[in-house]
Amino acid sequence: MTDNGATDFSGRVVGIDLGERRIGVAIGERATRTATPFTTLRRGRRVADDVAAVVNIATEQRAGEIVVGLPLNMDGTEGPQAAQTREWAQQLAATTGLPVTFRDERLTSERAERRIGGAPRGKSGGPPSPGQRDAYRARVDREAAALILQDAFDASANADSDRRPT
Repeated sequence: MTDNGATDFSGRVVGIDLGERRIGVAIGERATRTATPFTTLRRGRRVADDVAAVVNIATEQRAGEIVVGLPLNMDGTEGPQAAQTREWAQQLAATTGLPVTFRDERLTSERAERRIGGAPRGKSGGPPSPGQRDAYRARVDREAAALILQDAFDASANADSDRRPT
């Protein structure tokens, strides 16, 4: 597993936004360097349940790599949530046998909310229903996963252009 390292992107990649309640999932194409929101999973009771669900998606999508968002503190340091994410990703890497890389995920949820707009209003303009609220949060999570993966693609493209002779 590597942190924000440049990778040769060719093939399919799964992007992960790991949360306490949900896992946002995106799928990307290395050749086109584009990431698309895919689905949102509910967290299981055990890490093994989460890993199994992601493994199924990676297998179905014929992914060759997984990029996991690493929740850094605003000053760039790692806190307890980053440590938990690393442990989760280690189990994922061991189970899939695929390379797992990390990408800084600071502010991706906020960027995702700006991208898709605000939460829907409920009936008669009131607050959203619990179902509407859950659906919106799930959409934000998969959009955040797409942003994490897109950031990884963009960083790789920039690294590639830095290596080209001028």
